[in-house]
Amino acid sequence: MPTDSSDFDDKLPTQGRLSRFRKLAGLSAQLGADVLKNGAKRLVGEEPEFLSKAAAEKLVSTLGELKGAAMKLGQAVSMDTELLSPEVRQVIARLQNEAPPMPYEVVARVLREELGDTPEALFREFDRQPLAAASLGQVHRAVLHDGRPVAVKVQYPGIAETLAGDMDNLGVVVKTMSKASRLTDGTAYFRELREELLLETDYRREAELCTGFARSVARLPELKVPTVIPERTTGRVLTLELLQGRTLKDWVVSEPSASERFRVARQLILAIYGPFFLHGEMHADPHPGNFMVLEDGRLGLLDFGSIKRFSPRFVDANQRMFLHAVRLESMDVLGLSREVGFISELPDAETIALIQEVLHIAGRPMRASPYDYAACTITRDMKLHFARNAARFLKIRPPAEAVMFFRSTGGLAQNLKLIGARGDFRGVFQEVAALL
Repeated sequence: MPTDSSDFDDKLPTQGRLSRFRKLAGLSAQLGADVLKNGAKRLVGEEPEFLSKAAAEKLVSTLGELKGAAMKLGQAVSMDTELLSPEVRQVIARLQNEAPPMPYEVVARVLREELGDTPEALFREFDRQPLAAASLGQVHRAVLHDGRPVAVKVQYPGIAETLAGDMDNLGVVVKTMSKASRLTDGTAYFRELREELLLETDYRREAELCTGFARSVARLPELKVPTVIPERTTGRVLTLELLQGRTLKDWVVSEPSASERFRVARQLILAIYGPFFLHGEMHADPHPGNFMVLEDGRLGLLDFGSIKRFSPRFVDANQRMFLHAVRLESMDVLGLSREVGFISELPDAETIALIQEVLHIAGRPMRASPYDYAACTITRDMKLHFARNAARFLKIRPPAEAVMFFRSTGGLAQNLKLIGARGDFRGVFQEVAALL
């Protein structure tokens, strides 16, 4: 781990695109060797693992050091419970709130540049060791002069430029693949993702989104959004009320009771769908490090840079589709899909059949009671459905804003699987419907 500012500057966001590509190429070589080894295991009848623990350690080390878009990719991979063994997933999960820390000297420099003074002058207390380090910045515990405990997120120097470079590199790949496939153009979806990720580097915007999201969950008292401290917030420093509790991933391994699992799973469903249906916005970065089981029993939400605000048309059509599903009513699948913004080049009957199966798989917890998320196969079965019909799905184009919607709801499904609760989830979705 870097221990001083000069070492840090050599390792992190200031490095150029070529250097970052070199590191990723080395990682790709090791992962490729892992794939070949696992293929050999399969040939001799052994059960292979997708990724070895050694390769996972390399993945965490490299992506944690690179941060930016590379680390966000690792966080997404770590959430896939169907893809990795529990041991390997535990290694990669460190990317969700751990990474080589920024030295205190660099933290102090950023605070001085942004807020005009030293951490010791700006706060009554300021912990030199970070609470967490993530893809764009790291968080320190501090205490305001009036005694309030706060979390101070300090952005890595140069990370905005690094993230833009990473996304430009990925954009070239997406554009090339889209032209080569001649089946679908992924550039519009990538542009949506790129714009949303780059906006996350503006902490003033995140502060505004945090305040707005607090209004969006006002009717949901079991959820807690931290208060922004505006006088200690700038474009690269965000100071929020410090929430007391454990992140979802830390809480899960504490062996909570069945009733606690159901309670938190219910809160998580409310946290994703409530703000969407009530105010047209969603938390679109739903990895387990962004949710906290608080000491007072509420569910705390963190990291508001990825809050996505959707068009009224998108929200309205999804709302009607959701209500039909919860009420077990038939629906005009094709008509509602078109209202959402889907475009299909397939015959209507084929389009309807494909989308109906998606809704059937996703809607299992709305139809069965009780439902057991520990045995849930929604994510796996959805992947199989898309894989078996890949050529046809390439001819169905969702609207660009659906990228963030799928990111959020897909993450919710994976988190619910992680929690492994069993209970009356049909009743929970009916509770969401009653909000409308």
